Amino acid sequence: MSRAEKESCLSGIRVLDLAQGGTQICGKMFADLGADVIKVEPPGGDRSGRIAPFYKNMPDPQKSLFWFAYNTNKRGITLDIETADGREIFKRLAKTADFVIESFAPGYLDNLGLDYVALSELNPRIIVTSITPFGQTGPKAHYTGSDLTLWASSGGLYATGDPDRPPVWTSFPQAYIHAGVEACAGSMIAHWYRVQTGEGQHVDVSVEDTFVISTDEVHLLSYELLGHVYRRRGNRKGIGEGPGGRQLYQCKDGYIAFMLLVLVGTPNTGGMVQWMAEEGMAPDWLVNYDWVNHYDMSRITSEEVDRVEKVFADFFMTKTKAELLEQAIKRNIQLVPVSTPEDVYNAEQWRVRDYWVDVEHDELDDTLTYCGLFRRFSETPGEIRRRAPLIGEHNMEVYEGELGYSSEELSILKSSGAI
Repeated sequence: MSRAEKESCLSGIRVLDLAQGGTQICGKMFADLGADVIKVEPPGGDRSGRIAPFYKNMPDPQKSLFWFAYNTNKRGITLDIETADGREIFKRLAKTADFVIESFAPGYLDNLGLDYVALSELNPRIIVTSITPFGQTGPKAHYTGSDLTLWASSGGLYATGDPDRPPVWTSFPQAYIHAGVEACAGSMIAHWYRVQTGEGQHVDVSVEDTFVISTDEVHLLSYELLGHVYRRRGNRKGIGEGPGGRQLYQCKDGYIAFMLLVLVGTPNTGGMVQWMAEEGMAPDWLVNYDWVNHYDMSRITSEEVDRVEKVFADFFMTKTKAELLEQAIKRNIQLVPVSTPEDVYNAEQWRVRDYWVDVEHDELDDTLTYCGLFRRFSETPGEIRRRAPLIGEHNMEVYEGELGYSSEELSILKSSGAI
């Protein structure tokens, strides 16, 4: 065990990771916390290894950047749990495991005799975390769900986009990743309970539910408190049928997010007007504008909104994203740049925190830059200890070194398709 593993907060914890797609982030978070996470793939590799993009655009299950990103710090074995031998091997592994993470359809593991009830008989302390589109029970439990349909069923898609066009979604799938993060949090709560009682349990995670929590909080609160249903309004936001306020403005080198917030005690709008006045770009009528009484979204006209916002829009076009952000921080103004991937990579805050990590890929004879750990504790800092595993890379290490199978037995298991 390396020094980093000894100093990690989940040292000594073992996780069997059967999850696929974006839900694999759950196991990665455990691994980043120092747990020994064994990624269990079917012989020939997990289908997640076929998700693009690929290293140097070479389609290959051993070169998927998606696979790389969500499986660092894990070990990897191949195992077909649909075979009798495969199930017995998995049970042997489960006897010493603390967690099992899976994203199969409800009932799949039950039919194999590998569900929580069966595994808890072998290991009463085990925690099984199941991540499915709509949970293990209920009227939609056996529905399939893509990222797009789950975004739609959660309600988030309904309010995203222009009112005269179909709803839009983000360019990179989010729903299953959100669910994987929430699954890790739920699993750790179950772990805390196990520490107190010695009991394991089944953690049931619905992707739809977690996506509602992650993306629709404002919409839900708006309805609960005000009876207002958010609808698609494009680049405007507001309560009721008024014109709403613009959210995105163009600047010299892209876009920024800024809203004219008129709230007591917030320097947002006033602070921006003061900066504009200092540079001679705020007309007298704007400097003396009665924001509290005039800029009331329940009564203001669209013409008045356009008149006010145009002054801000003209000012923003004279500045870069970096210039606007720098002054926003100094003046306590709520404004953020709309960052490209390159902007994120070059951002000063990540550089100062040494966030980006270079990981060696001996199989590629290359070194790739990765996102760092999702947290960094002072006493248990952790690190990216290893790249994502190749298909079956740790079979010998686990099966022969830890379970005690002989070379002859492994050869038989391999020929039968169990590993």
